[in-house]
Amino acid sequence: MRIQASNHRQQRKAESTEKNKRVSVLLAVFGMSAALVLVGGIGLGLLTLVEYYKEPEAVFEAVPKKTIKIPPKTPQHKMNVAKHEASRPKPTFTQKLMSTKPSTFALPDLPQVNLDQMLPLDPSELVSDQVSSLMGTSGMGNGMGNSLLGGGGSGTGMSFMGIESEGSKLLFIFDVSTSVVNKAEKIGVPFSKIREETSKLIDSLPLNARFGLIQFIRDYKPFKDELVVATSGNKKLAQAWIEESWSDSGTRLSAPYVDVSPNGIEVVLDFAFSLQPDVIFLISDASFQRSPDNKTVPHEDIAKQLKALQEKSGVMGGVKFNFIGFGMKEEDHDSMKKIVRRNGGKLREIEN
Repeated sequence: MRIQASNHRQQRKAESTEKNKRVSVLLAVFGMSAALVLVGGIGLGLLTLVEYYKEPEAVFEAVPKKTIKIPPKTPQHKMNVAKHEASRPKPTFTQKLMSTKPSTFALPDLPQVNLDQMLPLDPSELVSDQVSSLMGTSGMGNGMGNSLLGGGGSGTGMSFMGIESEGSKLLFIFDVSTSVVNKAEKIGVPFSKIREETSKLIDSLPLNARFGLIQFIRDYKPFKDELVVATSGNKKLAQAWIEESWSDSGTRLSAPYVDVSPNGIEVVLDFAFSLQPDVIFLISDASFQRSPDNKTVPHEDIAKQLKALQEKSGVMGGVKFNFIGFGMKEEDHDSMKKIVRRNGGKLREIEN
C-alpha cells in the first residue's frame, strides 16, 4: 500500500512538473510573441518617423511645353493700325530728269502722278502736302500784275517776279545801288513794291523751306548768317527786318552791314554760296562795281567765279542762278543771259 501511495505521489508530482513545464513553455512563447510584436511596432514606428523627416529624393521629369495663345485681333485694333498707316505722309516727286552734258534732245519732265487714289485719305495728309514741297498755289499771281510777274506765275514750284523755280533753300539778293533803284523807279516798279512782293512770298513758304535775304551796294547786309527755316517765328523776324532794315535809298545800307575790302558782287556771291542755297534770285541792272579800285566787274570774272562756286556747292545739278534785271544795257543783257543759262536758271528783264 505504501509503495502504491508513494508511486501515486511520484506520478502526481511528475504530472505537476510536466504541467508546470508546459505552462512555462506557453508563457515563454506568449512572452516572446509579445516582445516580437512590441519590437516590430517600435521598429515600424521608428521607420515611419525616419521616412517622415527624410528629405525626398530629387526627381527629374520633363515639363510640358507651354502653349501661348494670342487672342484674335479685334476690329478696333485693325482700325487703329489702318489709322497709323494713313498718318504717314505720302511721297512726293519733285525731282526732274536732267543731263549733266549737252545733248541733241531734251528729256521731258516726269509725269505728275496722282497719289490720292493710291493711299488712304487722312486729314494729316492735308497738312503734309503743305510741308512736303514748295509746290503750291499760283505763287505771286495776285501781286503787282503782269508787268512784274509775267502772267501771274502759275504752275508748279514757286514764282518770284515772273520767274518760276523749284527748290527748298531759297536766297534772294537785292542790288540796291543808286543806278538800280533809279531804273526800277523809272520803269514803274519801285523797290517799295519789290519789298512788298518779297514779304508776300516769305509768308507763302511752306514749313520745310529755308530762306535768306541779302542787300548790297558794294558792301552787303544779310538778314541772317544762315538760311532759316520758314517757321512762323522766322517769318515774323524777316518781316520785321524788311520793315525796319530794308534799304532802298540807293546811297548806303543801314547799319549793321558787312564792310570788307575789296568788296562788290564777287564778295557777295562768295557769301551767298556759303549759305548753301539751291535757288538764288539776283535783282540788279547787271552792272557791278567794286572797291577799292572803283572799277566795273567784268562778266567773265563773274562767270568763272560762279563755275568754281558751283563745283564746290555739292548741289545735285548745281545751284539754280536766276537773274531779274532793270534797265540793262544790251551787252550786259546778252552776257548775263549766257551766265544764267550755264547755271540752270532763268533771266527776266523788267520793262515798262
